[in-house]
Amino acid sequence: MNGVRIYPAGNSPAVIYACNYLRDRGFEILKKPEMDATHLLLPAPAFETDLRIRGGGILEHILADLPEDVTVVGGNLTHPMLSGYRTMDLLKDPYYLAKNADITAHCAASLAAEKLPVTLAGCQTLIIGWGRIGKCLASLLRAMGAIVTVAARKETDRAMLSALGYNCVSMEEITDRLGRYRLIVNTAPQNVLSAGQMSECMANCLKIDLASQKGMAGNDVIWAKGLPGKMAAESSGALIGQSFIRLILKKEGM
Repeated sequence: MNGVRIYPAGNSPAVIYACNYLRDRGFEILKKPEMDATHLLLPAPAFETDLRIRGGGILEHILADLPEDVTVVGGNLTHPMLSGYRTMDLLKDPYYLAKNADITAHCAASLAAEKLPVTLAGCQTLIIGWGRIGKCLASLLRAMGAIVTVAARKETDRAMLSALGYNCVSMEEITDRLGRYRLIVNTAPQNVLSAGQMSECMANCLKIDLASQKGMAGNDVIWAKGLPGKMAAESSGALIGQSFIRLILKKEGM
């Protein structure tokens, strides 16, 4: 489409689905890096801690076979080798982040429903954090009948939560009634509950941590970061494809 030629790197399922989405809409997907490629498509986030591309591949080797004016699309594009390249960072795009939060919330709800021996309807639930994921998850779980309490740091957020009909507590008040919850989901990338504090939870409480950095201590906490790519790769890939198209059209002023 319009001379756009995309080389996808990183064999992650989401990238594969993104390529299928883009191919179905007329974009050319290259099987190997070529000097007339216009875009390099990476996962979101793009890199492991050792700077290898998620799903496999070394960026330096791939860039050597691509033109210097190639545009790199992916998430968290902080690799030092990209300093001289044009980039489109999906993890800085508010539309991508909002949609990805919704996918994450649906994955978290599915995970909770799978692991809990009770239905989510009537389930006493604590959600820690009132960011994008916290908002989407609270709305979804309440629609499924869960009794949702949200822990939020800002007083303005707690005021809005109260206005929206949620139970709410401050971050300092989290530990006051931990024993009442059957499900606790953390979305805050900070230390919020120590192992000692977590021991106050009921024995059959399911604990899920969605944050990029673990916020709840304890061996029984499920650290479930990156759920969209693991549980909903097709939806995650479609979102990457949709975001790619929208950012391309925005760049061209269409």
